[in-house]
Amino acid sequence: MDDGQDSNRWRQLDKDLKRIGRLELSGQSISRPLVAPGAALVFILLACGAAALVLAPGGSGWAVVLAAGVGAYMALNIGANDVANNVGPAVGARVLTMGGALVIAAVFESLGAVIAGGDVVATIAGGIVAPEGFETPEGFIRAMICAMIAAAVWVNLSTWLGAPVSTTHSIVGGVLGAGLAGGGLWAVNWPAVGAIAAGWVASPLMGGAVAAGLLAFLQSRIARAPDPLEAGRRWTPTLIAAMTGVFTAYLALKGLSHLTPVKVWQAVAVGTATGLVTWLTLRPLIARASAEMEARPRSLKILFRLPLAIAAALLSFAHGANDVANVVGPLAAIAQAAQHAEPGATIVAPPWVMAIGALGISLGLLLFGPRLVRMVGDEITKLSPPRAWCVAMSAATTVILASWLGLPVSSTHVAVGGVFGVGFLREWQEARRARDARRAGAPEHPPEERSRRMLVRRSHFLTIVAAWVVTAPATALLSALLLGGTNLLAP
Repeated sequence: MDDGQDSNRWRQLDKDLKRIGRLELSGQSISRPLVAPGAALVFILLACGAAALVLAPGGSGWAVVLAAGVGAYMALNIGANDVANNVGPAVGARVLTMGGALVIAAVFESLGAVIAGGDVVATIAGGIVAPEGFETPEGFIRAMICAMIAAAVWVNLSTWLGAPVSTTHSIVGGVLGAGLAGGGLWAVNWPAVGAIAAGWVASPLMGGAVAAGLLAFLQSRIARAPDPLEAGRRWTPTLIAAMTGVFTAYLALKGLSHLTPVKVWQAVAVGTATGLVTWLTLRPLIARASAEMEARPRSLKILFRLPLAIAAALLSFAHGANDVANVVGPLAAIAQAAQHAEPGATIVAPPWVMAIGALGISLGLLLFGPRLVRMVGDEITKLSPPRAWCVAMSAATTVILASWLGLPVSSTHVAVGGVFGVGFLREWQEARRARDARRAGAPEHPPEERSRRMLVRRSHFLTIVAAWVVTAPATALLSALLLGGTNLLAP
């Protein structure tokens, strides 16, 4: 009898333990989605704490503490949305794993922001709306805080919708709207705004055209050559050398120029010299490595793996050097206005402001970036290593061309435009082959089959383009409404 009771007791205990185990699993599944938002909230609070330690509370000091929290929130959203353009093609081409891409991007984003991002704040901070255009420093501070909130909320919404938007255009729209609402038409630097708006249209078109041209070149010179492996062996050193030279010039313009003045011709000269050295070094190495490869398409893809991984790191470095200004610019302007700097004084970002921008972008990428990385790399069009290499090369080349032409461009629009360019070129080639087949007597595909053969997802294309068009007006309107509300509540 006692044995039966013991047996029943142990069976009941097993059932209870299983129930407890299921409850623990349910609790873990519920709490897991809260880890990333919780970590983000801790970072925002730490940013506020850092500002409170640096600046004495009282007066405008509390506004700077609030601005530091908003800036941290903005930095997190930049990392979640904008950085996907740098590593997405490499992940989509299966050159980098998601984890490896996130780590590489986070490290090089931080390095670019800290090493070469210090002086890029001027355009965002004072080039669009001048502090002296407002009646009081407090009015300018409120305007910048509203601009940051509007831009951060818009980028957050776009990330949630799966649309990679330009954070530069978001903050420009926010600053513009706050400037109009708080300082009037004369407070805005309209020539600077016009130049930026021209880049909105030029960026994706130039990026797509350059990427499509590079892919057409690869197809004609390598993929369709009588001996593709031999053609790859001959052309790969030149292509990698060109990539090295272009990225050297790119980094000189986007990174080193923030440390010392660099003209376009100087950047091109340094890039050309670097590319020549790279070509002389790689030519014998690739000849020996390719001698053991089989003559098949996979061998050509292998040759592009390392250059594409390096390109992702270099793009992340340049992006960190440039786009950290979207956080640092308004925050540095607010901190300087709170300290009652001389009107028209050059805005310099203090170290604690740079740290918020650099760490926030990297943390936002690690916590929230995978969704947009997958979308850019996998869901717009299918990318192979050569195609992804064309996108990376297009991003760097387009920035150099735009700098030479004097057009400010968006890295987001360039990179995503390059992905679209590669996809639409392949669609056009597929349609041309179908026309040739019909002329040869082959039956025409039904409409549903033609739709299935589209190589660029139209839903993503329309969503992204729509988000690009409304980014600046939406953030400007939201910023103006926020500033109007704060002015009504202000004493």
